[in-house]
Amino acid sequence: MHRTKTKIENIGMVVNNSISLKSNKELAFMKEAGAIVADVMQTVVSKIDPGVTTKELDVIASKEISASGAKPAFLGYLGFPACFCISVNDEIVHGIPSDRKLSEGDIVSIDGGVIVNGYYSDHAVTVPVGKVTKELDKLIFDTRNSLYKGIEMCKENNMIGDIGNAIESYIMPKKYGLVREYVGHGIGRNLHEGPQIPNYGKKGTGIKLNNGMVVAIEPMINIGGEKTVLSDDGWTVKTADGSQSAHFEHTVAITEEGPIILTENGEKNG
Repeated sequence: MHRTKTKIENIGMVVNNSISLKSNKELAFMKEAGAIVADVMQTVVSKIDPGVTTKELDVIASKEISASGAKPAFLGYLGFPACFCISVNDEIVHGIPSDRKLSEGDIVSIDGGVIVNGYYSDHAVTVPVGKVTKELDKLIFDTRNSLYKGIEMCKENNMIGDIGNAIESYIMPKKYGLVREYVGHGIGRNLHEGPQIPNYGKKGTGIKLNNGMVVAIEPMINIGGEKTVLSDDGWTVKTADGSQSAHFEHTVAITEEGPIILTENGEKNG
């Protein structure tokens, strides 16, 4: 789950704009939260098949989080009614799980987080439902790769603009719509902290990255245009032109040794 630059009043995101540098103890809590959500995500993804409902997937997530001893980060957040956001096809982010059944050829974005000892993790992947078109396979592949392009820039003394520029420079030549209204964010004792992390930008601009910062990097890429619309439910964000969208996210710590992905479970596929 992420924050928005221009629609914060519409989806009601509570944001602590201060930037906090985490101690080794705090990073340990966040690493545990990241490992748990990565394992839960892997379990949920393994249950994705034609015919399963998005609500059934959320129930699985809820049970897995409870069994881990962590708390769901999204459930009840400003009234959000589920543990995970589950967004299908033209739904970019913040989809509310429902009785909707997934169909062969759909793509589905799963976005979730957990809390451990008061510290948050945030993680998202997009996966195909059964066999999808080559165009959608490529969208998923490219969106995932763009995330790692951004993560490569999460180094001490780099700038926020370096992250967005890496994502934008990779995506734009491929003629996708790069979502600009919604952005990544800092994370720690709050789900949304400063700084904002746009998926576009100019090299060498913005806030300097320092050892101890933790950020959520999350490109959202559309087959069609970049414009978005907010659904009547007040949460689900869709593409304005009805085209399919993919979303990937990792929680990343900036350290002296370079970026450390806290929400990775050993597989470089989200």
